Amino acid sequence: MQPKLLLATNNQAKVQEYKSLLSDLPCKLVTLVELGIKIAVDEVGESLEENARLKATVSADRSQLPTLADDSGLEVDALGGEPGRLLARYAGDNASDKERIDYLLSRLKGVPGEKRTARFRCVIALATPDGKVGFCSGECEGLITFAPRGEHGFGYDPIFYLPEFDKTMAELSLAQKNQVSHRGKAARQVYQALKKLGRQK
Repeated sequence: MQPKLLLATNNQAKVQEYKSLLSDLPCKLVTLVELGIKIAVDEVGESLEENARLKATVSADRSQLPTLADDSGLEVDALGGEPGRLLARYAGDNASDKERIDYLLSRLKGVPGEKRTARFRCVIALATPDGKVGFCSGECEGLITFAPRGEHGFGYDPIFYLPEFDKTMAELSLAQKNQVSHRGKAARQVYQALKKLGRQK
């Protein structure tokens, strides 16, 4: 029987990305929903690292499985680095992706294209039930568009433009996104560590 690795997220789009990124691991990727575990971790940390650690350690302790959790941020230079780690709550706690996008674009009204530089950042925490935690991170540089484009991805992907593709992240296929995204870069850093963990279990 394959060992299990818990993906500590309730975001199903993110689950699909990780299952694609980590498809060759010698372990079975499982989710909180699949295990029947309901966890709501307050992301009260002051950094992406702290929030990723919180989610990973709480979920590892509850499930008694090695656990991967991440936290991401969007840093827009013209807004002094906002929304940063608060990207999910930038337009209010219960805002939709469209409302968050509309709010961010409204904050950038009048800012010319060349000044709309931004980056996605992702920090992954890998925690074991005995409390050990490791971190890896990835960044992706781009520009914020003037209007949403594309039907793929989630969150702010429709307004995050990648000059090298002449597309937004939401216009990329999942395979293309995984190659260049902040989450893909971070996942590739932990790939060997997760494979080693799988062999040891």
